[in-house]
Amino acid sequence: MRSKDKIAYFYDGDVGSVYFGPNHPMKPHRLCMTHHLVLSYDLHKKMEIYRPHKAYPSELAQFHSEDYVEFLHRIRPDTQNSFRTELARFNLGEDCPVFENLFEFCQIYAGGTIDAARRLNNQLCDVAINWAGGLHHAKKCEASGFCYINDLVLGILELLKHHARVLYIDIDVHHGDGVEEAFYFTDRVMTVSFHKFGDLFFPGTGDVKEIGEKEGKFYAINVPLKDGIDDTSFTRLFKTIISKVIEIYQPSSIVLQCGADSLAGDRLGCFNLSIDGKFLSLWIYPSLCIIANMQA
Repeated sequence: MRSKDKIAYFYDGDVGSVYFGPNHPMKPHRLCMTHHLVLSYDLHKKMEIYRPHKAYPSELAQFHSEDYVEFLHRIRPDTQNSFRTELARFNLGEDCPVFENLFEFCQIYAGGTIDAARRLNNQLCDVAINWAGGLHHAKKCEASGFCYINDLVLGILELLKHHARVLYIDIDVHHGDGVEEAFYFTDRVMTVSFHKFGDLFFPGTGDVKEIGEKEGKFYAINVPLKDGIDDTSFTRLFKTIISKVIEIYQPSSIVLQCGADSLAGDRLGCFNLSIDGKFLSLWIYPSLCIIANMQA
């Protein structure tokens, strides 16, 4: 990021109050901890801070099916046993449990990414940050991998109203399958994912041979990685690939998903990346960038 970039930061404290359940690795309270670090280091003085709106069901249905959105809206922990068929159909269960205020949680984190895209579209900022977002596994009609609503897809759809080409970059340890799938047949979005692949690692997609289809052929790039990749190797790969992608594709906006699980020591991950090594990727930012994070 350049020193004079105008940065918009989206945060709602309510997003950290939800609880996925005992022993579940998704811990939204970490978002509150991150926000306190932002305040403690006076980073808020370098940004404009906004509380995002809660995305309306009609906004969520810009990508997701209406029946899926409606189900998320009405399901409750105390009623879920009456909807076993729907739970199976929409893939809610152990990985994606039903918990109190589930729909409001989805509205908040999706609203943050949508608001970020709108501020970028209106040229009110150069970089927009939504640490609550980045839930890249959610599909059009089902939850997946702790993700219910795919805020990244919704943000990209918003950006496409003003931008001819959007570049999506994913540095989560897991393949960004939900975003890739959403734009697999178009050349208006290029998806680039750096992730662990093989050994039955979730979600099982992200082979280098997955390149897109029809108009989207060659607009999906996958960089499958093995266990233990370190800062030096990751940075070399990232800079080589992304610099060429930007040179050839020439996007006018970039969306970056920075999943924290690719850091060394993460309970779900298997890479050996430090914070410094991972976020050397920040060098790529031109103007118009959304930074989203999945906090698992």
